[in-house]
Amino acid sequence: MYTRRYGLIRTLAPLHVGASEGEESGNLNLIFRDPFTQTGIIPGSSIRGRFRADARDSQTERDTIDAWYGNSFNDKRKNAAGEEKAFIKEGAVKFEYASLLWLPVFCPGQPVVWVSCPRLLKRYAACANLDLALPDAYTCSTNLRARTQAQVGEANPQRTLFFNLGFMEVTPTPGLEHWVPQPLTSENMDDQLVVVSDADIGMIHDMALFRQSRVKLEDTMKKASDGSFFNVEALPEGSILVFPVAEKYQQATHWRPFKNQQSQDLYFGGLESVGYGRCRVTLMPTDAVNQSEALGVV
Repeated sequence: MYTRRYGLIRTLAPLHVGASEGEESGNLNLIFRDPFTQTGIIPGSSIRGRFRADARDSQTERDTIDAWYGNSFNDKRKNAAGEEKAFIKEGAVKFEYASLLWLPVFCPGQPVVWVSCPRLLKRYAACANLDLALPDAYTCSTNLRARTQAQVGEANPQRTLFFNLGFMEVTPTPGLEHWVPQPLTSENMDDQLVVVSDADIGMIHDMALFRQSRVKLEDTMKKASDGSFFNVEALPEGSILVFPVAEKYQQATHWRPFKNQQSQDLYFGGLESVGYGRCRVTLMPTDAVNQSEALGVV
């Protein structure tokens, strides 16, 4: 028996989860991507590792951490013959990967629109147990500011957006605001939503990524060390991701990572010291029963 819930991640700084710093000197340090939409993800192992590390920092008891997330890979136990063997214990909390829900993209005249596609919205609907009809591709918020192409007698004309890849015509459609998680609604997102096709989201995603060139200087002068130049890409600030969580219900070891709060700031990735990875993580219930317990409120 599992208690279902889901987590929301809003990036408060560029987020890089992928190739480590310096591993690909001279090349682009890529982020992890979904194989179908080619959009950025956070693997479930990275999410679990962040929660485990945060539990250690908060001085949670070792037995409780192991019950929640499983024991350390290096743990060993003696068997009946007195031999030390690797001991692996299943954790009560299961994490799946976090996929993009809404991606902020620069668009002249906006200056930002949040873009998604039917495949990403479908995964969010499954996580949040939403009973909503998927919007069509190339639709937008009814109040989106853009150049219109009004026809005679047309009450709700198409909007024309300009991206770096060219012009895009989108049709205003009511109800897109229901696809924005309420705890994360801000910056007039409801009026700046655009849904594109599954085929185009990967190209728009690559156009929207935060990129930075970095170099290691020599200790005594402002001169680049040999082979020290590399580029980093990251999901931009303001991205929204969603990930499913399943908890094997055990009263004695009930999962309460944020104590009595629903949200907390966490860091993901390995470049925190240079301004990457700060996120706001919110845990939401989806089961109809025990919702107060699913939020960690007792």
